[in-house]
Order: sequence, then C-alpha cells, then structure tokens
Amino acid sequence: MRLAAPLVVSLAVSGAQTPASSERPPQENRQSNAPARKSYPMAQVQNGDSLFQQNCSFCHGRDAGGGEGGPDLKGSKLVTEDVDGDKIAVVVRNGRPQKGMPHFDFSDEQIASLMAFIHSQQNNALTRGRRGVDVSDLQTGNVEAGRLYFSGVGGCASCHSPTGDLAGIALRYEGLALEQQMLCPKDAKSTVTVTLASGQTIKGTLEYLDEFTVGLIDPAGVYRSWRTTDVKYNVDAPVNAHVELLRKYTDEDVHNLMAYLQTLR
Repeated sequence: MRLAAPLVVSLAVSGAQTPASSERPPQENRQSNAPARKSYPMAQVQNGDSLFQQNCSFCHGRDAGGGEGGPDLKGSKLVTEDVDGDKIAVVVRNGRPQKGMPHFDFSDEQIASLMAFIHSQQNNALTRGRRGVDVSDLQTGNVEAGRLYFSGVGGCASCHSPTGDLAGIALRYEGLALEQQMLCPKDAKSTVTVTLASGQTIKGTLEYLDEFTVGLIDPAGVYRSWRTTDVKYNVDAPVNAHVELLRKYTDEDVHNLMAYLQTLR
C-alpha cells in the first residue's frame, strides 16, 4: 500500500439539466451540463493512476472516491466541468493552502495523465460508496523505529517536539485524522509576503490564493487582497516541508511514525 499527500479539488455534484420535453425522465437519466465523456489511452490512465496513488490517494481514496481527509473527486463539480485539465491543472499547481492542500510542480504530461485517471474514475463511477484508507492499514508499525526516525534521519525533531507542539496529539487526533496531520497537516498556517509596485511589502497570514487573487490577514487582523498580476508575492507554507518528505518516505517509515505518534498522549 502507498500512502501519499493530498490533492484537493472542489466539492459537489453538478446539477441536472432540465429536459426540453414536457415529459421529464427519471432523475438518474437526466443529462448533465458537463461536457461529453471522453475516453483516454490506457497507458495515460495507468500513468495517472500511479501518480495519483503516490500523491493523492491518502486524502482522496485509492479510487478517487474520497476519504476522511479529502472530497470525492468522482462527484466533484470542478472535475465534471473540467475540459482537458483546464480546471484540474490550476488547482494542482496552485494548491489550496487555506484548505490544507499544497501545490504540486507537475509537468504538462503528468497533469494530463492525472486528469485522464480522475476523469476515467468519474466516468466509471456508478452507485458505489466512497472508499478511503482502511483503519486496519494504520494499526501496524514499530514504535521504537518510529521514534528513531522522528529524532534522526526523518528530521521531524528539527521543527516538532513530542513534549511541545505534539504533546497529546494522539488525544486530539486518531486513525486517519492523525495520519493526515502527520503527512499533510491542515492546521499549518501559511504566511505570505506581498510586494507592491511601490516596493512596499506587506506580510500576513495567507487567507486566499488562486491564479487571480492573493489575500492575507495583516497583523491588525484586516483582510487585504490584490490581483496577482499587480504584485509579487512569496508564500511560506510549513506544509511544503511535509510534502517534500512524501518523496522520501517508505511505507515502513509511515507506519512506524504512526505507531510512535500514537504514543504521544
């Protein structure tokens, strides 16, 4: 099994389109406003599957059907309205830091394969319920090996302390929620420094960021925003350090760290 980071895409199933005829078909047969379904080369879907399992399945489930930490992408309105990755690419590359989702520096080819897999999963979805990570998957691991990884090669102790910020974490989170906090913490606050055309810099807590707008809460508690084309900005997101670790973790590392974190009560 491979556990990985989160790729957060929008929620909600798109509404059904009202038929032109006065005779309305059953709900399940109504047509969607979404573009016509498209098929993708098997090799492209398989490449996207591999990328998804490595980077996204932890939160969104192995089949993109959602998990406790991330929404069901097969029922996502954004995915439904996406055309050749035009919406998915924006979310993947920019992330949604305010929702705990980091950005991913994927190539155009990787984005295309990821999009192909997600769309294929949505196309194949019928009436199955969501599948996430099984609870039994989180019950293995060696506590001592996890402690050594935390304090040594993993580098976790350079930012975290079992008697400081992590004290009692196993009482605040359990199961998948605890593992999500370990791999990609949702409550990690990002800061952003915005440089105006005049040269003035404004620093605050990142509140909103997409391809058009960057917004922050300044030290006075006031929300301020700018068009991204009018300013320069630099985001300091602690969650990115966790994302970098995802490239280095082995399955054994993840399970051992989980075993150790569950002792911090």
